[in-house]
Amino acid sequence: MNDQPSAVHDLIIIGAGPAGLALARALGADPLSVAIVDPTPREVLADAPFDGREIALSADSVARLRDYGIWPHLADDDISRLRDARVRDGGTRSALHLQADGAGELGWLVPNHRLRQASYASLADAERLSWYSARVTALQTAPGHAEVRLDDGRRLRARLVVAADSRFSETRRAMGIAARMRDFGKSMLVCRLEHERPHCQTAEEWFVYGATLALLPLNGSRSSLVLTQPHRQIAALAQAEAEDFAARIGDWTGHHLGRLSLASSRHVYPLVAVWAEQFCKERYALIGDAAVGMHPVTAHGYNLGLRSVAALANAVRAAQRRGADIGALPLLRGYEAEHRRAARPLYELTNALVGLYTDERLPARLARRAALQLTEHLPPLKRLIVAPLRRHGDRRPDAVAG
Repeated sequence: MNDQPSAVHDLIIIGAGPAGLALARALGADPLSVAIVDPTPREVLADAPFDGREIALSADSVARLRDYGIWPHLADDDISRLRDARVRDGGTRSALHLQADGAGELGWLVPNHRLRQASYASLADAERLSWYSARVTALQTAPGHAEVRLDDGRRLRARLVVAADSRFSETRRAMGIAARMRDFGKSMLVCRLEHERPHCQTAEEWFVYGATLALLPLNGSRSSLVLTQPHRQIAALAQAEAEDFAARIGDWTGHHLGRLSLASSRHVYPLVAVWAEQFCKERYALIGDAAVGMHPVTAHGYNLGLRSVAALANAVRAAQRRGADIGALPLLRGYEAEHRRAARPLYELTNALVGLYTDERLPARLARRAALQLTEHLPPLKRLIVAPLRRHGDRRPDAVAG
C-alpha cells in the first residue's frame, strides 16, 4: 500500500450487519467521518430478506436501540413481548419457570431482517457517513493510521478500523488474531409456525431426544421455532413436507399449542461458538460476533454484541471529545478489558449449559433434572438468571420501548 489513499476517514466499519450499523448510529452525533464497507448492495441492505431468525432483546438493548434512533424504525407489529419462559428437560414435568415481575417483560423479540432494515433506515440522514459496496482484500495498520484495500481497487485510510464482519471474520484472520471456535457438530433450523392455542407470550424450551427445541412467542397465533440437531437430521427436516414437519414438531412439544402448521420458509445455520483471543490490535477492534459468537440457547448473542458497540462507542466518543487518538492501543485495550469482563461469564455459562443439556448419558440427565428443580425452588437464583434481561426493570415497558 502506498501513501495515496482514495479516501481518508476517522473510522472504518467493516460489516453492515446489525452490530456494525448500530456502531455507526452510536457515533452519529459526533463530528467523526465514518465509513461502512460491505459487499452487500445497499438496496439489499435497505430491504433485507426474511432469514428465519428472531432477535431476543433485553431492556438494556431496547434502551440502546432507542437512544441510537433505531427503535422508531421498527413497526409495532414486528415487536413481540416476552412475558414468561419455561425450560423443560425431555418429556418430564420438571421445568424451570421464569417470569417477569409486575407489569414488565422478560424481553422483546424482533425479526432479524426487520432489525437490519431499521438499522439501515436510521442512517439515511447521516451527514458524515460514507458507504463502500465492496469487499476488503487487504488490511494494514501502522502507528499513525490503518489502511484498507477494496476489491474495486480503492484504498481507504482511517485512524481506527472496526471489524463487525461475523463470527467467521476474514479481517480478524488477516490481522493474525486467533479465535477459539467450538463447533457443536449440529445445525440450527429456524422458521415460523401457526398454532391453534394461545402462547400467552411464553417462550418454551425443551432439551429432548438429543435436540434443543424452542418456541418463541410472536404476535398473534404464531411462534418462532429454533431447533438444533445433528446436520443430517436438520437437513432432512428442512426438506420434509410441510405437514409432516409440523406434525413432528407437535409430537416433540406434546401438542400443547394444538395443531401446528408451517407459516414461513425454513432456514438452516451452522452451530459454532467463537471467542477471539484478542478483541483489538493497534488501530483495529472487534465488535459483535467477530469478537464473541454465542450459542443461541441463552438468546443473548445480539444483546452482548450491542454491549460491545456501546463500550467501544463510549471509549471513542470520550477520546474524540478530549482531543485524544481514537485508535490508540491503550484506549482499545481499555475497551477490550471491559468487554471481556462482560462477555466471559455469559459465554462460558452458555457453553456449559449446552454441554449439560445435550449430554444424553444418565449422570448428565440426572444432573440437569436436579438443576432445574433446584433453580425452580430458589427465587434468588431465578432472579439472578432474569437480571440481565431486566436491567431496566424499574421502568414500564412502554417507557423503555418508546
